[in-house]
Amino acid sequence: MSAAERSAGTGRLLGSLTWVVLLLGLWLWGRGMTDGASAPASGDVAAVGPQGTPLPPPHDPLAPVRPDRVEIPAIGVRAPVVPRGLDASGAVDPPPYAMPDTVGWYDRGTQPGAPGAALLVGHVDTATEPAVFYSLSTARPGQKIRVTRADGSVAEFTIDDIQVFGRDGFDPHKVYGPREDGRAELRLITCGGTFDRATGTYDANVVVSAYLTAASP
Repeated sequence: MSAAERSAGTGRLLGSLTWVVLLLGLWLWGRGMTDGASAPASGDVAAVGPQGTPLPPPHDPLAPVRPDRVEIPAIGVRAPVVPRGLDASGAVDPPPYAMPDTVGWYDRGTQPGAPGAALLVGHVDTATEPAVFYSLSTARPGQKIRVTRADGSVAEFTIDDIQVFGRDGFDPHKVYGPREDGRAELRLITCGGTFDRATGTYDANVVVSAYLTAASP
């Protein structure tokens, strides 16, 4: 690999979650801390997937238990989940770049399966290879997300929405807030849109939303 290629790769690596981390930090700060390569589109907000997909009714929320693993069979995701807090700047601290196949869960927020919207973040790529959420933009409504929790229970979520949020049209309430009060929901977030080599960042985020539809002990 040439020096120029290494430089470009490093910029891509450093930028792959910069926008996600920044937005999460701003949202959490605004609430007072009370609580891509293959992106389908870019711009203010772009809905993705078939319209009118029949979806199952929501399941009653579960008792809060921390997550251990997440699986999205339709796009080949099987990954461990690690708790992440905030860094010195007040932004959510993602998994290290040395752990590209690991998903981070914001452990000061909702636990998957409990009422509210739990946040999971992952890298889309690294300097040399795709990362855990590289195919997240190809997910579609009706597909399942299974979260294995620390007590061995499995919370199964059904995807109901995939959107791409550009910088100028970012709405923190739509991304991080629950869609329906009292429902157990999940947000999976990674970078998307266009990668800008000059700044080393992506210009949008892919956000997959899901809600609890089944559970097993």
